[in-house]
Amino acid sequence: MDATTSGTPTIQYHNIPDQSITAIVATPLPTFQRQQRHCFGDKSPGEFPLSANPSIVLHVLTACNLDPQDLAKLEASAMLICISTVNQPANFAPDFNLSLSELAALDMCQKRAIFKPMTTEQRQDLKQRCGGSWKLVLRYLLAGEACCRREKSQAIAGPGHSIAVTSKGVVYSFGSNNSGQLGHGTTEEEWRPRPIRNLQGIRIIQAAAGAGRTMLISDSGQVYAFGKDSFGEAEYGVQGSKTVTVPQLVESLKNIFVVQAAIGNFFTAVLSREGRVYTFSWGSDGKLGHHTDASDMEPHPLLGALEDIPVVQIAAGYCYLLCLACQASGMSVYSVGCGLGGKLGHGSKTDEKYPRLIEQFQLLNLQPMVVAAGAWHAAVVGRDGRVCTWGWGRYGCLGHGNEECELVPKVVEALSNVKAVHVATGDYTTFIVSNDGDVYSFGCGESASLGHSAGNDGQVPGNRHANVLSPELVTSLKQINERVVQISLTNSIYWNAHTFALTESGKLYAFGAGDKGQLGIKLVTNQTERGNPERVDIDLG
Repeated sequence: MDATTSGTPTIQYHNIPDQSITAIVATPLPTFQRQQRHCFGDKSPGEFPLSANPSIVLHVLTACNLDPQDLAKLEASAMLICISTVNQPANFAPDFNLSLSELAALDMCQKRAIFKPMTTEQRQDLKQRCGGSWKLVLRYLLAGEACCRREKSQAIAGPGHSIAVTSKGVVYSFGSNNSGQLGHGTTEEEWRPRPIRNLQGIRIIQAAAGAGRTMLISDSGQVYAFGKDSFGEAEYGVQGSKTVTVPQLVESLKNIFVVQAAIGNFFTAVLSREGRVYTFSWGSDGKLGHHTDASDMEPHPLLGALEDIPVVQIAAGYCYLLCLACQASGMSVYSVGCGLGGKLGHGSKTDEKYPRLIEQFQLLNLQPMVVAAGAWHAAVVGRDGRVCTWGWGRYGCLGHGNEECELVPKVVEALSNVKAVHVATGDYTTFIVSNDGDVYSFGCGESASLGHSAGNDGQVPGNRHANVLSPELVTSLKQINERVVQISLTNSIYWNAHTFALTESGKLYAFGAGDKGQLGIKLVTNQTERGNPERVDIDLG
């Protein structure tokens, strides 16, 4: 058993050609006459040796890091003699009744950071919540890692301030600091990226930034918050005047292992390790199915359809929430909250008190893999690379060549030749990252945050604020000769927007508004924005 240069093991045995397990499963085998083969031990000639050595099969399945779907195909297949052992009890610890494919899935689950610290009881609860299979648990864990860059470097372009997290969990902050949202113990602006000293010894895996506030999530599921002292305060509201200038543990979340946070207008949502959604301070009108006032600091579980369905990603916009759910039947998207502009995707502009399934994806035969919630519009990337957008199409932010509203998700036809892997939305702005690292943007061109039409000196010509109604390649990012893996842009209707592009090697580039130092780049006198992407002096790799 050798490993190829790609790291995918192959089975080598006499007249069986070398091919990856995925290829073996995916390609129908031709009918051929059974041939005599040598065997190990005292087994009869002609018996495939791996069937007598299930530990080897388990090692191969685990080492391949197969997709859960591939494991399921292997379990269901009887095309190869060696696979006949895969769907039978393997008599291996920790569960002697598990098949080899289930054991392989469990082994791969145990490599995931959020799964490792779980107790046996917690793991079993998660297994039942995901549908009763370790393969489904593995799919759930991998889906969350893929869409949220969990435990990977990331950059957050907040409203006026920015957060950057290295692959080792060190956090830098810079930009506006009027409420202490940078976490440095002061309220002074910082244009130069500066590490948050109070977090020494704590590894951060996720970050979220809202108007005047920041939330950070550690690898132990703890949540730290600083800035404005209210989870639901309006952007320029009068309540929540107290400020917190250094990271403080959110006491009300201490008993919830949190893996993601999303800060919207008037509310905040968090996602637990088990895929449960909790919200703070939605207001007293009963949205999200619970009645709270705007200063409520206690998390409330999201009621309704998602109570028993695990969620892998949440995205918050202007008074609404999107949830990417992982069910045994596949991935799906639910929405809840304010329906103005059609941003909930249900064919109307009415509000939804409880999470409701967006049915259009089934009609489009699209498996959602990543969701993004802009202020008034939303977007999804499918497993096949298609992009759907819906909501208020102002400034062309939906990419359909016009400014019309779309009340249900609609495929962006201009991207039909692009296989997308990542999407980011802001205030009437949308960015797409393709599988080869190219970046496309469309929507509102204010603050030069789309990255188009920039000059070599970083100053952009007269059309720098032009709106773009259909996706256009961001050539300025193409010129950096780096593969882009993440885009983040400001998602607030009250702040000039800026944009970050993070490359595979951990380099961070910034463009757009920089009047508060939020680009992490020192601007010259009277300069308030950058049109060309410029390297920020931090290494996130």
